[in-house]
Amino acid sequence: MSKNNKVFSVLQNVGRSFMLPIALLPIAGLLLGIGASFSNPQTLSSIGLAGIMGEGTVWNAIFTLMSQVGNIVFANLPVIFALGVAIGMTQNERAVASLSSLIAFLVMHQSISVLLKLNGKIDSLPMGTVSQVCGIDSLNMGVFGGIIVGLGVAYLHNKFYKINLPDVVSFFGGVRFVPIISSIVYMFVGILMYFLWPSIQNLMLAFSQLVLKSQYIGTFVYGVIERSLIPFGLHHVFYMPFWQTAMGGTMQIDGVTVSGAQNIFFAQLASPNVSKFSVDAARFFTGKFPFMIFGLPGAALAMYKVAKENKKKMVGGLLLSAALTAMLTGITEPIEFTFLFVAPFLYAIHCVFAGLSFMLMHILNVAVGMTFSGGLIDLVLFGVMQGNEKTNWIMILPVGACYFVVYYFLFKFLIQKMNLMTPGREEDEVESKLFTKKDYNVDNQSNLSEKIVLGLGGIENIVDIGCCATRLRISVKDSNKVDQSMLKSTNASGVIVSGEGVQIIYGPKVTVIKSDLTEYVNSLKNGSK
Repeated sequence: MSKNNKVFSVLQNVGRSFMLPIALLPIAGLLLGIGASFSNPQTLSSIGLAGIMGEGTVWNAIFTLMSQVGNIVFANLPVIFALGVAIGMTQNERAVASLSSLIAFLVMHQSISVLLKLNGKIDSLPMGTVSQVCGIDSLNMGVFGGIIVGLGVAYLHNKFYKINLPDVVSFFGGVRFVPIISSIVYMFVGILMYFLWPSIQNLMLAFSQLVLKSQYIGTFVYGVIERSLIPFGLHHVFYMPFWQTAMGGTMQIDGVTVSGAQNIFFAQLASPNVSKFSVDAARFFTGKFPFMIFGLPGAALAMYKVAKENKKKMVGGLLLSAALTAMLTGITEPIEFTFLFVAPFLYAIHCVFAGLSFMLMHILNVAVGMTFSGGLIDLVLFGVMQGNEKTNWIMILPVGACYFVVYYFLFKFLIQKMNLMTPGREEDEVESKLFTKKDYNVDNQSNLSEKIVLGLGGIENIVDIGCCATRLRISVKDSNKVDQSMLKSTNASGVIVSGEGVQIIYGPKVTVIKSDLTEYVNSLKNGSK
C-alpha cells in the first residue's frame, strides 16, 4: 500500500471516530440555544415576555436549566472526545476502551497539574495557558488533549486487550491490563506534555494569528478547503481544530479564557453580557448558510429543469427530498454527490462558491453559530432568535437569494452545454437514482447487508465497520477485493476506495444501514446464519 493510501486510511478512521462526540453537539446546542434565548433578560424585554418568563418565574428556571445542561457539554468536550475517539478507534471490548480513556485523561492532566504546582507555574504562565479540566488545574489542551488520549488508548487497547501474563499475575491480563497500562503510559505522556505543550500552544497561536491577519483571503481559502475535503470524508479532521482549539481564536468571556471558534460562540451565547457575537470566531462556520439553504436547492431545481420530460416526475421527488434535507439540516451530500461523480467540474465550481460564501459572511460581519451544519434549524436558533443586533443574520437572506439564482442558472447552463448526465438525463433504460427515503425502505435488510458484504470482498475481508453522518466507513484487509459496481448497486451514490479505507455514501439514513450491517456481520461471525 502506498504511503498516501495509508495516510488516507488513518485519517478516515480518525474522522469517523470524531462523529460520536460531534453527534452530541446538535442536542446540546439546541438546549443551550433555546435556554439562553429565553432566559436572557434583554431578549425577553425585546419580545415583551419579561413579565411572564423573567427572573423568579417557573419558565425562567426551566430555560436556565436547559441553558446550563447544554453548556456543560461544551465545557467538557475534551473528555467527551477522549471517550468518543477511543470507542471509535477500537473494534472489540469498547466499554473497556472507554473506561481506560477516562482514567488516562484524568491521569494525564493530574500529572501536568502536579508539575505545574511543584514548579510554581500555575499563576505565572500567560493568561489562557492554564485552565480547569474536570476540576484539575492543567494546561489548556482543549479537545486536542482528548484526541491525544483517545488515539493513544485505542492503540494500547487494540494491542493489549488479549495479552497473557505469567500465572502469578494472570489476574491482571486481558482487558484488565488496558486501564493499567493506559494509566502508566499517560502519566509519562502528562510529563511530556508539561514540557512540550507550551511550545505547541505558541505554534497554534502563531498559526491562528496568521489566519486571522489574512482576513478575507484566509476565510475564502478555509471555505474552499473545507468543501474540497467532503468527497474524501476528511473535512471533520480539517475544521475541528478551528472550531475547538486555539487555532480558531482565543477570547476572554466573563473572566474565563475560551479557545476555539465554536466554543467562543457558545460561551458568548450563554453569557448575559454579550451584545454582539464575535465575527472573527463565526467566520469559520457562518459561510455555510447561503450555499446550504439557498445555493444547493438552486442547483437541485436546475437539475430538475434539464431532466428529460418523461423522467421529471420521478426526479422531481428525489431532488425535492435532497433539497429539503440540505435546507433544514445542512446535510448536503445527497445533492453534492449527485453531481460530484457525473460532473467533477461542477463540484470544483461549488467549492469556489463555498469559499466565496464564507468570505462574504465575514465581510458583511455576520456571526451566526451552528452545532453541526448550516441548515435552517441552526439559522433560526442561533441567528434569528438571538436578534439581528447580535448576529446580523438578515444579511444571509439577500446573499442567499443571489446564491440561489447563480447556482440555478450556472448549473442549468453548464449541464446543458456540457451534456452532463445529472439525474433524469440518463438513457431511458438507466434508472435515475438519488438519495430518498424509499431508498432505505428495503423489504429485507439482510439482503442489502449481504450485498454490501459481498461487495466488500466477503466477511473475512472486513476489519471494522463505522459511519459518519452520510457514509459507511469500512476498513478492509485487501482493497483489491472490493467490488465497487456491486456496492453502487445497493443505492449508494458513490464509493471511495483508498488504501484500506472504503467509504460508501448512502445519505442521512446511513446509521440504520450501519446497524443492520453490523448485526448481519456479527451473526455470520457467531455462526448463527
